Amino acid sequence: MYFIAIYPDQKIIDEIRVFKEDLALNFANSKALKNDAHITLLPPFSRETELEEDIHIAFKKINTKMAPFEIILHGFGNFPNPENPVLFVKPEENETLKQLFFNVKEKFSFGKRSFSPHITVGYRDLSYENFLKAWEVYKNKIYKTKFIVDKILLLRYDGKWVPINEKKLSEEY
Repeated sequence: MYFIAIYPDQKIIDEIRVFKEDLALNFANSKALKNDAHITLLPPFSRETELEEDIHIAFKKINTKMAPFEIILHGFGNFPNPENPVLFVKPEENETLKQLFFNVKEKFSFGKRSFSPHITVGYRDLSYENFLKAWEVYKNKIYKTKFIVDKILLLRYDGKWVPINEKKLSEEY
């Protein structure tokens, strides 16, 4: 399994982990603790390991010719699907982030068609009943921070997600 993502700095990963720990402790939701905070650009996909070189080649071809840019995280949002509810930290609307997603999608055409950037706090083993309770707590919770996106990462699942390649954003090649 592989995926492509943006990771904030460690300080923000640690701050968001506190929210994930709260959901694990108070809302029986521990699955989100397995992954560090990130914004997914290409959801997990399967490929045989022998074809990994093709993934690296496509990853290197992603157009990252853009200046590093700021993402502002502001408050919480959710996907209230009763089968699989998700609670997340919301990034503010960002055209450069959308462009980066389209650039990834251009080289990995099997990815999702739509883009709803978010940093997951609770999902998977979060029951709908506990999601509703958690949302009551988080809907008005204040959380605002920002970070600079200066690279994207390609990750592989080896019992946990590990970065296997990165591509810097740059106005030059």
